[in-house]
Amino acid sequence: MSRWRPLAPSSTAIITRAGFERLKAELDHLWHTLRPEVVKALAAAAAEGDRSENAEYTYRKKQLGEIDRRVRYLSKRIPSLKVAEGAPADRDAVFFGAQIELENADSGETYRYRIVGPDETDAKKGWISIDSPLARAVLKKRVDDEFSAELPGGLTHFALLAVDYED
Repeated sequence: MSRWRPLAPSSTAIITRAGFERLKAELDHLWHTLRPEVVKALAAAAAEGDRSENAEYTYRKKQLGEIDRRVRYLSKRIPSLKVAEGAPADRDAVFFGAQIELENADSGETYRYRIVGPDETDAKKGWISIDSPLARAVLKKRVDDEFSAELPGGLTHFALLAVDYED
């Protein structure tokens, strides 16, 4: 039985300068710091003898595979990313890198988000991917514009309250 899966839609290859630097730092840390430590521990565990019953060896092999998988991904992804520098010429409309404030037209709740690349999303910080349904719906909107977005909870109506760009 095969494990074939349809290809996932490719994500937008755009990122902020700070996000790009974080990815490069992560790759450098994995390759130059963490991986050598794991390889050394793996060699020590392998020297202990019977590998089939050696939990340390099994754990380190798994850890090394996870590191190599992430390094391989970052090594391919970083060169393909386009770094978005600066704010757009029209700072009154929503584009990549915008910090937005929305009001849910149905409940009256307000939300603050920042539109970033798919490689740097962080729900705790309110950073949403430019590929998300909400970000796609709000792109090119201006303050006081109303729009709808098809979210997992159903069609939701919003009003754009504010747009800001970091300098």
